[in-house]
Amino acid sequence: MKYNFNVQLTDQSKLSQVDFNNIPFGRVFSDHMFIADYDGKEWTDLRIVPYGNLEMSPAASVLHYSQTIFEGMKATKDADGTPLLFRPEMNARRLNKSAARMAMPEVPEELFMQALNELVGLDHNWIPNTPDSSLYIRPYMFANDPFIGVKPSETYRFIIFTAPVGAYYSGAVKLLASEKYVRAAAGGTGAAKAGGNYAATLLPQLEAQKQGFDQLMWLDAKEFKYIQECGTMNLFFIVDGKVLTPNLDDGTILHGITRDSFIQLFRSYGLTVEERPIPIEEIVAAHKAGKLEDVFGAGTAAVVAPVASFNYRDTNYELPALETRKHSIRLKEDLISLRKGTLDDKFGWIKKVNLMKIA
Repeated sequence: MKYNFNVQLTDQSKLSQVDFNNIPFGRVFSDHMFIADYDGKEWTDLRIVPYGNLEMSPAASVLHYSQTIFEGMKATKDADGTPLLFRPEMNARRLNKSAARMAMPEVPEELFMQALNELVGLDHNWIPNTPDSSLYIRPYMFANDPFIGVKPSETYRFIIFTAPVGAYYSGAVKLLASEKYVRAAAGGTGAAKAGGNYAATLLPQLEAQKQGFDQLMWLDAKEFKYIQECGTMNLFFIVDGKVLTPNLDDGTILHGITRDSFIQLFRSYGLTVEERPIPIEEIVAAHKAGKLEDVFGAGTAAVVAPVASFNYRDTNYELPALETRKHSIRLKEDLISLRKGTLDDKFGWIKKVNLMKIA
């Protein structure tokens, strides 16, 4: 199905003001954004407009009850300058899974994909070419009823905007395994990309940073025994040549698209991958036995975030030197090459975007 968009172009592009050799993450935004409004029955007023501030009621439901979800994805360019998207249909499906959990309407996948393609195609000149850079894409939806009352909203707004970005992390991260705070419990919203999930992690993260750590290693809410995630990323461990990552069965862990891609890449390398509950004591024992070869976070923003060390019960466990971690090094190189179209896409993950020119 082809949707009709109203397109309003910016009067003056901000592109010339951007230093693409020095892009702070998440602070520079492209010229246009896509907006659609849900009227209780269907998505209406589909439009691409200049990026700018929103007008909304002080009573908007999202401001009081946090009924909001989002996605994170990236666009890159191949050698010919064609914009490339990485598994965008997976983001569309995950957005709708989050919407279902948060009692929000789905965005038709065809609408999501058309809006994404037209917006990126329009602002394709904003895609950086510098190393470790890309065009970050933020689709999100929020409750928009001007009503104070705890119930699902009837009206919603769906927006996509983009931002050129550099690297999310500049080096390896230090983790603190938390036995005080929890990120998610079975039956909760851990598997949804809901705004409240992230708000609840801010205080624990600040406390960890004051102790010299970068992020939390989240453990399960019942026993503080099993590893869940790392900050805003899925976690991988390589123990004696075998890849381990927490399974997704109880709904506490985000279904990471980068995570899924890494699992498939690892298996294509001939490595064994186990998705299962991982007790932190097992990882500690592997470290003590000299079998813990690598630990890293996986996510859209960071791609691969190597872990320098993790702290559990006041003991610090240092990980091997970064240059020795051949599997995660290859993983990052291959994923970046896939995103830039320089590696054969045998998985069919890359989608090309048609360029659009501003008249």
